[in-house]
Amino acid sequence: MNSKYERLFESRKLLGGKTVKNPMVMSPMTTFAGQSNGNVSEAELLYYKRRAKNVGMVITATTYVTPSGKGFSGQFAAYSDEFLPSLKLLAQTIKEEGALAILQIFHAGRMALPNEIPNGETISASAVAPVRAGTITPREMTDDEIYYTIKAFGETTRRAILAGFDGVEIHGANTYLIQQFFSPHSNRRNDNWGGNIEKRMKFPLAVIDEVNKAVKNEGKSDFIVGYRFSPEELENPGITLEDTLAFVDVLSKQDLNYLHVSLNNFWQGSIRNNSITDPTILKIKDKIEGRVPLIGVGSIHTPDEALKALDSGIEFLALGRELIMEPEWLEKVKDDKIDEIRTSISKSDKNILDIPEVLWENIINAPGWFPITD
Repeated sequence: MNSKYERLFESRKLLGGKTVKNPMVMSPMTTFAGQSNGNVSEAELLYYKRRAKNVGMVITATTYVTPSGKGFSGQFAAYSDEFLPSLKLLAQTIKEEGALAILQIFHAGRMALPNEIPNGETISASAVAPVRAGTITPREMTDDEIYYTIKAFGETTRRAILAGFDGVEIHGANTYLIQQFFSPHSNRRNDNWGGNIEKRMKFPLAVIDEVNKAVKNEGKSDFIVGYRFSPEELENPGITLEDTLAFVDVLSKQDLNYLHVSLNNFWQGSIRNNSITDPTILKIKDKIEGRVPLIGVGSIHTPDEALKALDSGIEFLALGRELIMEPEWLEKVKDDKIDEIRTSISKSDKNILDIPEVLWENIINAPGWFPITD
């Protein structure tokens, strides 16, 4: 291996002291491949096994904590103990390849699928529809539903521990329920759960507390708890970077092992104001002030781009589409085969990449999502 790439393989520590064998992380990506009964499929196990060989951590596709939280067709479930055997298979498959296994947990809120949830009724912080065609207006959650959902995050964490996962990532990004409570667009409440920014933080902070309580109750002091967030929203009113920096300051004081920012491009500036081009991730890093490790992500294709990203001071780097296109991305770096790393997908690659069928069809039929050569 070229010595300049050794940093891609150096071990790192999470807050709390857990060692990760290298700073490269498999990003959470939806597979659309779960069984109709909510169990993980054989196709998903093969997909993860192929991609867990050299990365330090694998963060799974997100799973839903209550029946009303399902956000994707073909999404595997974790809202009941009946799913423990399925979850155990997933954790075991990842860990056998040497990576830490992190289960991402969420509730889709107003982004849930009406045809796949009880009564077809979506719920959210407030009765405000998403700003996109074809969506429906959710019902505002009652206090009892809020407390039930918070409790469900803790229960799902308990299952993750029993299933053998090394940690959970609380999915507070990408417009789903936790973000909906933090957002002034989707949260118009005037009670304990909404209003000013401090009240809009209460639901995510309550989820973090409940997850940590479950960890403590199970006696798993080395269990990893991460939190993912999106720094801005396009909606008006919507989450601004100033909101997020205030929130990150609070998150940095919580009992979390890492933070994970959701970005399309690692170096992107503001999505709300195109004139602000300074990288958003560096502003977040500066606000954290080293209190908790940060995972960065977004359009990192080559080993040299990965080195440049790590040079910014970000502790961990997630690869998403890159590991779908090239499961052996890190192996080829290690073996001095960088020129052989795939940076696009050919339709003839279907049978050699172990990509689940529905995910493959989505990739091929979604212009601009992946670079496709034929």
